[in-house]
Amino acid sequence: MLKNKTILVTGGTGSFGKKFIRRILQEEIKKVIVFSRDELKQYEMKQEFKDARLRFFIGDVRDQERLYRAFDGVDIVIHAAAMKHVEACEYNPFEAVKTNIYGAQNIIEAAIDRNVEKVIALSTDKAAAPVNLYGATKLASDKLFVAANSYVGEKHTKFSVVRYGNVVGSRGSVVPFFNKMKETGRLPVTDERMTRFWITLDQGVQFVLDNLRRMQGGEIFVPKIPSMNIIDLATAIGPECEIDIVGIRPGEKLHEVMITHDDARHTVEFDDYYVITPELAWWGNKMHGGQALSETFEYSSETNVDWLTKEELKIMAGEFLE
Repeated sequence: MLKNKTILVTGGTGSFGKKFIRRILQEEIKKVIVFSRDELKQYEMKQEFKDARLRFFIGDVRDQERLYRAFDGVDIVIHAAAMKHVEACEYNPFEAVKTNIYGAQNIIEAAIDRNVEKVIALSTDKAAAPVNLYGATKLASDKLFVAANSYVGEKHTKFSVVRYGNVVGSRGSVVPFFNKMKETGRLPVTDERMTRFWITLDQGVQFVLDNLRRMQGGEIFVPKIPSMNIIDLATAIGPECEIDIVGIRPGEKLHEVMITHDDARHTVEFDDYYVITPELAWWGNKMHGGQALSETFEYSSETNVDWLTKEELKIMAGEFLE
């Protein structure tokens, strides 16, 4: 699938981008382009990777002209660039709109006009029934990428979305925060009832690669992943620490949902993932197999059937702990 292909990763210097690029450099790709706006991170990544197939392109997804230049000759785009910190989006709302929504549309326009073969956009569990601006912008982004398949015309670009939960050890995540705070002997927890979906970077990368193969264009792919309780995570990382309940932050949920009741009507289930299919006339029935879900189904971190134990949480977070 990747042999002799040119792959571009927006947000390529981020946690996912670096892990994804390290993985695909093991394949017989032609080249991989890192598209991001931080020259220092690009310089550091260049020193770390040292691969002749790696290219670095300074640019912002808000800049459509720059994307047109970057996408020249590109076969596959992985769109991982986003403003994703909930509080930052709440206090800088239109900046989030410009990056997450306008940026998504710029990616779509450039991909179609430059004859990119496939585009996968990374989404988040916060895009389902959003209560914060970050989730709302990512929901809008998801809708744009699904609908983009409607107006490719005679071009052959396909767009799909991958939606998953919290990533262990990603930049700004709770694991490195707890790891740092445990030195004080106290860990701040927003609410002891809070649950989250949990996935490793390696699992996220593999899920994207799997869906590059299976995508028809228009799907939102959702992996079956375990849930964790925030108290279990805190006590796994700092078993001797006292827990301080500090209250839910602006725009935060108690539990996350990746498939809502309304989405369930047009979602099919496979052994280890779900596919939310488009409610658009052109879709038809492109999925091969899969089991239809009940209209009352909801994929929530609170009611998930798969839960991580404290021991499993500690193993998953191990590489990020001192």
